[in-house]
Amino acid sequence: MAEMAGWRRHLHANPEVGFEERETAAFVAARLSEFGLRVTTGVGGTGVIASLRCGTGGRAIALRADMDALRIAEGAPGRAHRSTRPGRMHACGHDGHTAALLGTAAALAAGAEFDGPTFDGTVHFLFQPAEEHGRGMQAMLDDGLLARISIDEAYGIHNMPGAPVGRFATRTGPIMAAEDNFEITVTGRGGHAARPHMLVDPILAGAAIVVALQQVVARRLDPVDPAVVSVTEFLTEGTRNVIPGVVRIRGDCRSWRPEVSAAIEAELRRIAGATAEAHAAGAVLAYTREFIPTVNAPGPTEAALRAARTALGAAAVDGDCAPIMGSEDFARLLAQVPGNFAFIGNGEASAPLHNPEYDFDDAALAPMVAYFCALVRDRLPRGAA
Repeated sequence: MAEMAGWRRHLHANPEVGFEERETAAFVAARLSEFGLRVTTGVGGTGVIASLRCGTGGRAIALRADMDALRIAEGAPGRAHRSTRPGRMHACGHDGHTAALLGTAAALAAGAEFDGPTFDGTVHFLFQPAEEHGRGMQAMLDDGLLARISIDEAYGIHNMPGAPVGRFATRTGPIMAAEDNFEITVTGRGGHAARPHMLVDPILAGAAIVVALQQVVARRLDPVDPAVVSVTEFLTEGTRNVIPGVVRIRGDCRSWRPEVSAAIEAELRRIAGATAEAHAAGAVLAYTREFIPTVNAPGPTEAALRAARTALGAAAVDGDCAPIMGSEDFARLLAQVPGNFAFIGNGEASAPLHNPEYDFDDAALAPMVAYFCALVRDRLPRGAA
């Protein structure tokens, strides 16, 4: 446990953002090699794969951790393992996920699976880059992940602030949403703020668009289809006495079904164009789909729940948690391979994810390792046909 906490704090102090995780990947690969695993680096840019075979079983499962940090300046100036890299920090707990998966690899490689028999088959440990970008798992897939290794099932886990350490939650079916991004470019005719009658004000048009977008979820979508449309940036080229010629409105959309995503895009395009025209301005929408929904398969989810009950106790396990509107890059692998994604508590007093005060709770490392090891025993049992 102390060694895992040391790994975690080292990673926390040395964060790297998506597709820049070169030192992190080297650290991970070095530890895995020390455990005696077969290691492949540079998968999808900075991804790492390690494989451990035990017995003669032909089945293989994958366990995944994400390695990237966020472009956030860390708070908590008194924290001993505070980020040494300005403007970058592990504000989502990927340092903890990586350390826990390293601890799992070490335990399984040493045959010290806490208190159970060894497994029969192959475990692949996937350390992926750029989860926050929503591009890292796809990069690994594009780089031949599923041609390099055979995977029957895949499993991932994420810490959850607000839930007690050791509390486990998952569900069958959709557990995390798709994420789409948009940018609306509103064009007018800029000039002196004292002569608005000579201009076409894109700020006025843009503000009207922002207000009108609130009707998309409230009035244009079926209430039984969860969705979120959020404006997150309003950017201009103006200054105190200058009305700009261009305004850019950026935002984020969440949904569960492709049909809802398509409806949101159509509504944004219609509202932006019509509202801008009503203000004698123009508007162009750029719309991209960043994450797909994370969907858990029934069989692997039942296995995840069995393993969690074995490792953590039945009272700590929620098998029908509410889905959340956040998104997860692991979804790209689950679209190719059946598996499960779950949450484990980071403490009731934990700061929220993506917050400058956030820190992964080292006490959550052991429950994560216990769960993963129990899962391996469940899915790759000795004596299975």
